[in-house]
Amino acid sequence: MVLIYTHTTTARLQYICTFIFKQLLNVNFAITIDSEEFKNYDGVCINYSNKPIKKEELKIENVNLLFEQSILPQQIQCFTYTNYKAFFKIENSDIDFDIFAACFYLLSRYEEYLPHKKDLYGRYNHKESLAFNENFLHLPLINIWVTNFMETLKNKFENSKFENSKFKFLPTYDIDIAYKYNHKGVVRNVGGFFKKPSLERIKVLMGLQKDPFDSYDWMNALHTKYNLSALYFFLLAEKISKYDKNIALHKNAMWRLIKLHAKKYSIGIHPSWQSANNLSMVKKEKSYLEAMSELSISASRQHFIKFNLPQGYTQLIEADITDDYSMGYGSINGFRASVASSFNWFNLETNEETNLCIHPFCFMDANSHYEQKQTAQQSFDEVMQYYKICAAVGGTLITIFHNNFLGTSKEFEGWSSMYEQFLAQINDNL
Repeated sequence: MVLIYTHTTTARLQYICTFIFKQLLNVNFAITIDSEEFKNYDGVCINYSNKPIKKEELKIENVNLLFEQSILPQQIQCFTYTNYKAFFKIENSDIDFDIFAACFYLLSRYEEYLPHKKDLYGRYNHKESLAFNENFLHLPLINIWVTNFMETLKNKFENSKFENSKFKFLPTYDIDIAYKYNHKGVVRNVGGFFKKPSLERIKVLMGLQKDPFDSYDWMNALHTKYNLSALYFFLLAEKISKYDKNIALHKNAMWRLIKLHAKKYSIGIHPSWQSANNLSMVKKEKSYLEAMSELSISASRQHFIKFNLPQGYTQLIEADITDDYSMGYGSINGFRASVASSFNWFNLETNEETNLCIHPFCFMDANSHYEQKQTAQQSFDEVMQYYKICAAVGGTLITIFHNNFLGTSKEFEGWSSMYEQFLAQINDNL
């Protein structure tokens, strides 16, 4: 067990220590404010205070962040530590920065509670983030810090036993538009044809060609081949809108599709654009999915990654969602919370940990294609870099693909082969 001394304990300190030690390093810990208990403990001792207590201790002086109650602007100056960015620099310590405070700042998304400019869609703008501006958005920096911290502890306490988490991969899929032409009804198809005449549309509707977005059998074959568990999110907006273009809820095809996937895979709700600030609508969409799947639904990912803190997450909690997969950007790939591991959401407004588990993603095909203007091959190189760094630090790689990208639509040519190439490359570590 690790014993941590501090002058006072707080919910923030307890939260970040639980994440670092229990979740990432798989070791128990305790926090004490009793210096005599700390002196007499024969084990791994971390002194998280501004005064030395005993010779056999790892000393980390602290900044104020974990002992504050309110949300205040923080002085952030980055510097290089073990070849990576760090901040909250400290003196007279065994490491050069307050790792507990820095991890908490990133994990809690502290900066998203401070005044900031939103993007075109009313979301937190990635260009406002420290990770983007200091060029570490592509890194799970918390996992890297903790891996280095583990080695420091091992060197300081020779009999200590720490074990980093094991790498995991979770493929997830957003089913925004289940079919390109099929099951959309006469009005939508006629309107679509006059807007953009297409021989392909006619062939599909006549049954002469498979719908270009119908990639479900192909995906299932891949999962079977590589023995993968997958997670599907279904968009079930009641009203079709500019950003919500799912198949109508009364269509038998949508019910069949959901029932089929619910039997084989984990599924979750993809709360619509219209529901972003509407609790009753989120509950209603969730109830539709529960009726279609005959399951209790507790997982979600926001459509267009449209949410703001803390309102977005408090709404999910009120809708009885326990696991959310929206922690990432809908405008650029990378690690929004600078971490590649799941964590419970800490609500800074109430200053307490919640039971909502956050599962961050770092790669989405739509970001690569629409926002970053990359080819499928360039995106392959990018996702392979995320894989390599996640594997190196025992993180969890969560990717987002859409059925339309993995189908036969000419617009997304090369994406299905790119995805299969990616799975083949990482297969040995799955």
